[in-house]
Amino acid sequence: MPKSIRSTFVPKSMRATFEAITSLTNAFCGEHLNEDYCVLAQRMTAALCRKRPSPLTLGQPRTWACGIIYVLGQINFLTDPSTQPFLTTADLCSRFGVGQSTASAKARVISQTLDTSRLNPEWGLPSLLDQNPLLWMAEVNGLLVDLRDMPREVQQIAFDKGMIPYIPADHEKGPA
Repeated sequence: MPKSIRSTFVPKSMRATFEAITSLTNAFCGEHLNEDYCVLAQRMTAALCRKRPSPLTLGQPRTWACGIIYVLGQINFLTDPSTQPFLTTADLCSRFGVGQSTASAKARVISQTLDTSRLNPEWGLPSLLDQNPLLWMAEVNGLLVDLRDMPREVQQIAFDKGMIPYIPADHEKGPA
């Protein structure tokens, strides 16, 4: 699925912090979540490292790692038992050895710094893209429309402009 590649560039002064946090998130995602969460956690850590001033300069790497997974979990419904992977907030925090109030505080800082929200396409799992109505909505001739219901020509224009990750009309046909 063509999608713009998100940057994992980290300033030289923040590389050690980035490595410390991502080593924790990589291990956690590998054991309890999946590769998609791992990639998103790396991207989110890099984005936080690029902020001036970076909030990651204060505090322990494990609290930031827990906060990053906490935020990604909020965005992607990690605590919903009907989703996979599923993990409660209490389990998440205990596996990082971080109190829930500390994790919540870090998550609040992260959310405010990166202006995240539920169903945010930038931080969404690829497996949830089809279910995210915000990703597919656009204004066409003054009307809000779902691009999945538009003719292929309109979908092609939206895809070419980078508004959608793939052309739904082609995706539905399946392999030839």
